[in-house]
Amino acid sequence: MNDRAGYMVLALTQAELAAKAGEVPVGAVIVEAKSGEVVAAAHNRVEKESDPTAHAELLAIRAAAAKVGAARLPGCDLYVTLEPCPMCAQAVVFARLRRLYFGASDAKGGGVEHGPRIFAQPSCHHRPEVYGGIDELRAARLLRDFFKARR
Repeated sequence: MNDRAGYMVLALTQAELAAKAGEVPVGAVIVEAKSGEVVAAAHNRVEKESDPTAHAELLAIRAAAAKVGAARLPGCDLYVTLEPCPMCAQAVVFARLRRLYFGASDAKGGGVEHGPRIFAQPSCHHRPEVYGGIDELRAARLLRDFFKARR
């Protein structure tokens, strides 16, 4: 597999697993850009782990760094179903990820195109290429259906 849409499908599958587990449906996949190998995949586990930092992006970054044996992942790309929050956006910076692909925008909690716009800050020392709106309708529908069912 070597296409953005295919990797986003894998992230969406992770998001569906999160929803089935009662977690906010966000999924993430980290891909080694040159080979196309999926290095890590994760979904939100905040409730399961009683950990407010157990976001899909952070879990995927931790798993990828452990697998690669390095704290920085400059040859890797992150695919995530929702625009990363400020915490996760900053983790993308620290991990030196090459590219960020995300599905749905997050006007309330996003940290890339909304809110503090982490990558646009003068103090930001690494700016990945950012591509939003990948399979956006499906990602947004997953979130909307999840929260609608909880009300």
